[in-house]
Amino acid sequence: MSKRKQPRLLVEERRRRIMELVESQERVTVEELVTRFGVSAVTIRGDLDALALAGLLIRSHGGALMRTESADDVPIAVKETLHHAEKVRIGQAAAQMIRDGETIMLDSGTTTAEIARQIRLLKLQSLNVITNALNIAMEVSTIPFVRLIMIGGILRQMSYSLSGPHAEQTLRHLHADRLFLGVDGLDPDIGLMTPDVLEAQLNAVMIQVSREVVVVADSSKFQRRSLSVIAGIDTVHKIITDPALSPEVVAALRGRNIEVIVV
Repeated sequence: MSKRKQPRLLVEERRRRIMELVESQERVTVEELVTRFGVSAVTIRGDLDALALAGLLIRSHGGALMRTESADDVPIAVKETLHHAEKVRIGQAAAQMIRDGETIMLDSGTTTAEIARQIRLLKLQSLNVITNALNIAMEVSTIPFVRLIMIGGILRQMSYSLSGPHAEQTLRHLHADRLFLGVDGLDPDIGLMTPDVLEAQLNAVMIQVSREVVVVADSSKFQRRSLSVIAGIDTVHKIITDPALSPEVVAALRGRNIEVIVV
């Protein structure tokens, strides 16, 4: 009896897995990807070309290399391909914290976008959602029980986010029960980080006007440093992450009285 073939992955999922391999190995070859995914070399070359065009990796003869520059400040469409399954689980866990009648704040980012997608599935009567992100606003704008509050500011096309002095001024007159904050870097000793200075300043104000701060970050963000510090780790109440985070880091965070939720 012939061995049953495994179902082929969709293009998007295959490219996500290719990127995870590049991240872990720093380089991949067309030959090994053909063997791993059971598709033709032409298909794999097309995948690598598309990922290179998006700025996520560097094409080389016979394969691809990990980008040598910082991977923090890349377009949001590229970030969405990284650690997607983890972000979905984190988004689901975060959404379960939301209660009827609350005011929540969603920072820009791909993990917070997953929370926005999950809000539609909640059985709520009313929810106020404050955000500085165009993509998140679009996700929640058609949900009947959501009242959307968008802050103004300067659009940063890289992340679809609004920031700047006007955005900060608007936020200072608002209050949120819970902030869901995505970060590009998190170090227990340094704090929360992001590559953009204006976004860091806005995120700091978000923390100030929120009763509870929940950081949503997959394990790749930990021990990673970025240009701008948002705030110290002691401003965080909860962190939702994935099981790949080392037990030592989890213990260190819990030792700082931060609730760490692993999903």
